[in-house]
Amino acid sequence: MKGVLDEAGFRTGLRPFTHNGVVGYNLVADWPGGDPNHVVLVGAHLDSVATGPGMNDNGSGAAAVLAAAVATAKSDEAPRRRLRFAWWGAEEEGLVGSKSYVRALSPAERRKIDVYLNFDMTGGKSVRQWLVVHDDPRATDAFEAYFVAQGLPTFDIGIGGSDHVSFNAAGIPVSGFTSGIDECYHKACDRIENVDPETETVSANTILAVTRQLAAH
Repeated sequence: MKGVLDEAGFRTGLRPFTHNGVVGYNLVADWPGGDPNHVVLVGAHLDSVATGPGMNDNGSGAAAVLAAAVATAKSDEAPRRRLRFAWWGAEEEGLVGSKSYVRALSPAERRKIDVYLNFDMTGGKSVRQWLVVHDDPRATDAFEAYFVAQGLPTFDIGIGGSDHVSFNAAGIPVSGFTSGIDECYHKACDRIENVDPETETVSANTILAVTRQLAAH
């Protein structure tokens, strides 16, 4: 993944952290340009539980964010705000990677992040409605408007359950969405066939469209 981002032109870095005596890493990638004092940060966790392969939780979210990042690199658009993409380690152990990242930020660096967008499980099957994290009004409205334009129902959810909690606790506005928990959540059946290609495509396109919108103004 880091090689793909490097080749696409991102400035990437591995941010180490230690948990229970084991070193883990967050991967952070900045797209050159844009105002570094106004950052739109997009992220997903990379790890899975020991009981399952984690293809939906959270290979789907990590892949959708990567697809949005690569599409950003191929675009001729010049975002007004700085675009930053991140993949967190040890989310399943208690949001360890994202907490480590936020703790390492100075107060001034935290204020530079205008919004954090989180994507955890974006490829579920038989999605009845898209669950949008309701916190930052501008981001929430943008997600809901995009889904409505596609004829897709949404439902607002509160803050909890994934890495956006780490940012919210530090006073950073958050949003994002999930396709919801499925029957293979944290189970051995969370294999590649548990991810619906159509759902994943919708997710990646939504992430890209809303990220571009938020970074453009």
